[in-house]
Formats: sequence, structure tokens, C-alpha cells
Amino acid sequence: MAWNEPGGNSNNQDPWGGKRRNNGDRKGPPDLDEAFRKLQESLNGLFGGGKKRGDDGGGSGKRGGFGGLLGIGLVVLAAVWLYSAVYVVDEQEQAVVLRFGKYYETVGPGLNIYFPPLDRKYLENVTRERAYTKQGQMLTEDENIVEVPLTVQYKISNLQDFVLSVDQPEISLQHATESALRHVVGSTAMDQVLTEGRELMASEIKERLQRFMDTYRTGITITQVNVQNAAAPREVQEAFDDVIRAREDEQRSRNQAETYANGVVPEARGQAQRILEDANGYRDETVSRAKGEADRFTKLVAEYRKAPEVTRERLYLDTMQEVFSNTSKVLVTGNKNGQSNLLYLPLDKMVESGRNTSTSVTGAAATSNEANARAAADLQQQPTRTRESR
Repeated sequence: MAWNEPGGNSNNQDPWGGKRRNNGDRKGPPDLDEAFRKLQESLNGLFGGGKKRGDDGGGSGKRGGFGGLLGIGLVVLAAVWLYSAVYVVDEQEQAVVLRFGKYYETVGPGLNIYFPPLDRKYLENVTRERAYTKQGQMLTEDENIVEVPLTVQYKISNLQDFVLSVDQPEISLQHATESALRHVVGSTAMDQVLTEGRELMASEIKERLQRFMDTYRTGITITQVNVQNAAAPREVQEAFDDVIRAREDEQRSRNQAETYANGVVPEARGQAQRILEDANGYRDETVSRAKGEADRFTKLVAEYRKAPEVTRERLYLDTMQEVFSNTSKVLVTGNKNGQSNLLYLPLDKMVESGRNTSTSVTGAAATSNEANARAAADLQQQPTRTRESR
């Protein structure tokens, strides 16, 4: 049976939980204004702004006000806890969460939550390059004091080790840097520290420092070590400058000497090689000419034996032709009628011979003429020797 029908709802209550009124009217849906008014009265009662009640209801009013205040406090505390428990990790960051003081997890980028005070979190930027500068007086291998400024760049590569393995890992990095720097500078000469040895020193310091960081498990990676211009202490700076200038002058003089040697030595070697090649060519030429003359004489003897008169005439004409071809004067004899001799000067031959060097040609012609004359004399004497031998 429906609640609004006669005889229904024997408990005299409507669906909203209200009892029937004395006048027989049933209570309708709750009024919002009435609800707000009651809430305001309750708050006024909590903070002492409500109406005073009698002695009978005083105790219950105090208990209700304390309970409401406690509830509001709990709500505020819950809101504060929730606000502190929820955190955001950026793209460049990571967070390490400890639960009851023990490592729990490493959190990546995004919205996360942890439970303080049971949990503790350590949030760090793991991609940003960090740097610090170190400068101090060091003793070199040759027992000289120099001031070496140094810049170290690093980043966090393992956040768990960075947070848990070492207390104040960046302080440990600075101490390890000083140790590595003193070790490398102490095994390097002063001129190398002040001049061209800085890059090698930086690489050695970086390698040694990274080895220290890995041994300590600091979670730090060394990305770059820069050794800046080292200098002597101020008290002896002028003397060091004089030494550096003297060393630069020495290097410049050495470079000039090497440049001069590089220009003179190859030229001298080239001249020596040319002389050797000329000597070898002259030797080969002389030997070949001698062999050719010997072979020519052998063949000429055979021909002379066949026709002596013709061979002698041929040798005479060849000799005269070779002699006249190398001279600038030609003498034409007269005929049988007693006409005088005629001297002919070929100007074109004279000009051409003046332009060209005739020393080698004259020497070759003289050698050939001597060879022809000797061959003719031998041929003329050969029949006599033959007759004598017979």
C-alpha cells in the first residue's frame, strides 16, 4: 500500500523520514533554506555565536561543538596532507622515495603520490649540467709552484646512489677533484702545465676523477674538465714571463733553422744527384762510343780489304764533309786554268753557330776526325805490313 493512501505507513512517517504533525498534515520534502539556516546555527553554536540554552541542554551543546571543531580540524589536516602528498615530477627530474627510511622506488616524470611521514622523497634534476670551479697552488714534477684554475662539469646519472650511497656527494666530488688535480700536476713538468700540456692534463684529470666517483658510488658522471690558463704565483710572475719569452724565442729560432735546413738540404741532394746522373751518362756515352768506334773500325777493315782505293777516298770525303759542316768558312779552290781561290763566308751558318754552343760538337768532331785519320793511317800501313810479313 502506498504511503499516501489511507491506512498506509503505520509508523506515521513519510518517505523523507519525517513524522506526522499534530495537526495531521504530513511533512513534505526538506527545504533548502531551512537546511542552510540550521547549518548556520550549528556553526554559530560551535564558535560561540548561538543562543544560550538552559542547564539541561548545556552539556550536550558543548559536546556537539567540540565534536564539530574536531571534525573540521581533521578535514583541514587531511587536505594539507593530501596537498603535500601529491607531487609532480618534471621531464628533467627524477624522485627517490624512501619508506620507513629504506629505499622503495625511483619515480619518473608525471603525477605521483607518497605517504608522509611514512615516506620521504628526494627530487633532483638529472639532466642539467652542473659545474663548479677549483683553483689552487700546485707543485709540479720539477718542483715549481703554479696556480691552476679548473672547471668541472657533471650531472647526476644514478639518483639512488646520489641520495643513499654518500653523504653530500658534491662535497666528495670537490675533494676528489683536488686530489686528482694534485696527482696529475705533480707528475707533469712546469712548461707542459703552462703551455701545450693543458689538454692532456684535462683528459687525465677527468679519467681519474670519474674513477673516484665510480668507486665511491656517488651516482655522478663527469662530462667535461677544463684546465684554464695556469700561471705562476704573483711573487715570481715576472721571472716566469721571462722564461716563457725565452722559450718562445728558442722555439722560433729552431723553427727558422728547420725551415732553412728543409730548403738547403733537398737542394744540395738534388745537385749531388744531378752530378751523379751526369757522370753516369758521360760514362755510358764514352763506353758506348768506344764500342761503336771499335765495331766501326772492324767493319771498315773488312771493306778496306775488298777495295782499298775506294775506301780511302770515301774516308777522305767523309772527313772533309764533317769538318766543313762545323766551320763558318768555306774555301773554294780555283780550276785547272790557274784562277785564284775564292773564300766563301756563309753568314747564316755563322749566325746559327753563334747562337748555339759548339763546344761539345767540336769535341765530338775532333774525336771523329782523329778516329778517321787513325783508321786511314792504319789502312795505309796494313798492306805494307802484309807485304813485310810475306
